[in-house]
Amino acid sequence: MCRNIRTLHNFEPPATTAEVEAAALQYVRKISGSAKPSQANQEAFDRAVAEIAHVTQHLLDDLVTTAPPKDREVEAAKARARAQERYAR
Repeated sequence: MCRNIRTLHNFEPPATTAEVEAAALQYVRKISGSAKPSQANQEAFDRAVAEIAHVTQHLLDDLVTTAPPKDREVEAAKARARAQERYAR
């Protein structure tokens, strides 16, 4: 999976529209192999991002869990610690 796509489920506060759209954009970039599509493909690219963001939001709204919500700050601190360890080598 693309490293830039983050888990969005079960956070408090819930994922924002911007986070969902960013994940959709990263997904479309990854599968299309293009960070910036040509003018000929821009409409299809933008439509795919919008549709994937829409479906992703529905998925997040419909998922249920019994686990307590994760704290964004705690998870970010864990990620920073992992990155520091990874790049300290």
